[in-house]
Amino acid sequence: MNDTTAPATLVIGATGTTGRRVVAGLAAAGHPARAAGRGAAPVPGGEPVRFDWYAPETHAAALAGADRVYLVPPIGDPDPAAVMLPFLRRARAAGVRRAVLLSASSIPAGGPAVGQVHQALPDLFEEWAVLRPSWFMQNFTGDHLHAQAIRTDGVLSTATGTGRVGFVDADDIAAVAVHALTDPEAPNTDLVLTGPDALSYDDIATVVTEVTGRQVTHRALSHGELCAWLGTVMPGEFATLLADMERAIADGAEDRVTDAVERITGRPPRAFHEVARRELG
Repeated sequence: MNDTTAPATLVIGATGTTGRRVVAGLAAAGHPARAAGRGAAPVPGGEPVRFDWYAPETHAAALAGADRVYLVPPIGDPDPAAVMLPFLRRARAAGVRRAVLLSASSIPAGGPAVGQVHQALPDLFEEWAVLRPSWFMQNFTGDHLHAQAIRTDGVLSTATGTGRVGFVDADDIAAVAVHALTDPEAPNTDLVLTGPDALSYDDIATVVTEVTGRQVTHRALSHGELCAWLGTVMPGEFATLLADMERAIADGAEDRVTDAVERITGRPPRAFHEVARRELG
């Protein structure tokens, strides 16, 4: 049972793919969690609290009683630092001593978007970590555009060509986050998180076909075609950013695996065929 008198972890994006898993992991380990979201929706294991990056009037109440924070940047914002950095300065002044930021393997410190927050984090907090996961395995099993297209059309459309990615399970990302938030010593570094194998989107289509029994194929798009497609469902600047990331995959930027998940959690990361059987089988 959580000790409600102990300082809590504020989990921003608590209803999202990693956030709800982080809340559950904290609760399982006996650590109080404040589950922050715009609607303060109930999240198993957490105390719901209203939080909106773009509504500073929600920030003080969300931070009350928290001494650490899990940061999921605002979705679709090409310049998240504009709202995140003022909040982080406020959090530090309010007594938050440890911050764990969810970034991406494709974005280094000082890079675009959340890379600016990554660069600033060590100057704001003495205890910190930046999680830089590769692309999520849940992109093919949850509510992502790829998962929706698999279900409706049996097609994966990307500009990645034959490029490979060390796709990672969101459960593994959350497990690393819980350790980074609660271990006696913070990592005080960035952690590139991958699964055990680097796979192409053709490989992903093959595994999904085998697990579901339904034919799934990978359709190669050009960078421009992908920008146009994504631009129908998200702001154009963000669509271009994602298309640029897929072009980088085609050029080999994500063709790697690391030992970070096992090094931090003590167990190896899950392979995609395991996750596909668990969530699609």
